[in-house]
Amino acid sequence: MKIVNAVMLGLCTVVAAACGGAETPPASTASAPAAAPANAPSRVFFVTPTNGATIKPMSTIEFGSSGSVTVAAVPPGELKPEQVRPGMIHYHIAVDTDCLPAGTVIPKADPWVHFGDGKKVIEMSLAPGPHRLTVQAGDDMHRTIAGLCETINITVAQ
Repeated sequence: MKIVNAVMLGLCTVVAAACGGAETPPASTASAPAAAPANAPSRVFFVTPTNGATIKPMSTIEFGSSGSVTVAAVPPGELKPEQVRPGMIHYHIAVDTDCLPAGTVIPKADPWVHFGDGKKVIEMSLAPGPHRLTVQAGDDMHRTIAGLCETINITVAQ
């Protein structure tokens, strides 16, 4: 009986493979993002939505970063410039505004939303129509960093 079960299991495996089932790649290559070259500049970007997308009035907005920066929560309390951690950033998002110049302190006021807790996702409610979304990285003192900003255009459906 054990031999019959083993033969049946092997036969089922062959039949399933022949039916065109999805092949699972080895774990080492499954969905792995391409590694950035060692000298690639750091950047921040929108994971979702993408430039030109049409989204619902209540949508999830997610940002990401690559290169030699690390997203982290801002340390509590008042920091002095010498306490700023090199390479540590957090996100800020704004609607219908452009990137601020490098070295500018990002206002803690409309249209900017701060993510000093290190988060990278927000549920946003936006009015229908065309909008610009801007994600900009800041250091521990909320100062902008050259090259760490992206603006995309989206349309919010009725």
